[in-house]
Amino acid sequence: MITNLLSSASLVLKRASSTIMPRGRTLQNVVSELEKFAPLNLAEKWDNVGLLIEPHKARPIRNILLTNDLTERVMEEAVNEGTDLIVSYHPPIFAPLKRITQKNWKERIVSTCLAEGIALYSPHTAWDSVPGGVNDWLSSALPCVDMQPIVPNPLGGEFGGAGRTFTTSLTLGQAVASVQRHIGLDVHLSLGINHTLETPITVVAVCAGSGGSVLKGFEADLYITGEMSHHDLLDASHSNISVILCNHSNSERGFLRKFENKLYDMLKGDCEVTISQKDTDPLKTIVKT
Repeated sequence: MITNLLSSASLVLKRASSTIMPRGRTLQNVVSELEKFAPLNLAEKWDNVGLLIEPHKARPIRNILLTNDLTERVMEEAVNEGTDLIVSYHPPIFAPLKRITQKNWKERIVSTCLAEGIALYSPHTAWDSVPGGVNDWLSSALPCVDMQPIVPNPLGGEFGGAGRTFTTSLTLGQAVASVQRHIGLDVHLSLGINHTLETPITVVAVCAGSGGSVLKGFEADLYITGEMSHHDLLDASHSNISVILCNHSNSERGFLRKFENKLYDMLKGDCEVTISQKDTDPLKTIVKT
């Protein structure tokens, strides 16, 4: 948490040193930089990644908004802030759209982007796979030794892949506390059938988002993911594997704090890069009183 605060403060000071409007970049140039970080061929075949909306009239990209999910509240924020490009981790256009009307929230988002001339880019599983991406960020909640992808990318292990596994040395209770500090939020815990909070944890498997299919059957002491089905949790428990659930987008969103600085540097300060203040996980934990 202290590291995140210092990083954010450093970025604010660096940007405050200049009151000149960012010079901007072309949309094609910004997209090229995004794809240098995470090439689109790293994404899963079923995914819909890359430039999803390109406005008819080109304009310099000066203001970039990062968000985990492009909801209508985030869309309104983008319009109010004069955003030129939205980078939405999850693609708001996934299933094919047969029409663009005002009856559906996703169609309204597309309509607003087109009307306001705002471009839209989504990296999704390319960011999951790439070294230094979302899964590496989530894994860094714990001390990591010999981190490897659970499912290596067909292009080669150096290109990352789905999920991460590594060895560590701490108790389950310490792991829970470390993940909570890392994401800044509460988590849910499913205990392995013979586990307690004092159980030593050695092998960890991580998959940001919905990790059931990637983690299923993988031998480990602990899984860390966003969400898993009830039956997958029962299977893990009876295999003596504990599971930390962060909620789907809470296992991903914190990466934006790291990427905000990285993208600003990649573009050499030519664009302002900010994180949405309206983007939140739809699930809230209500503590019983």
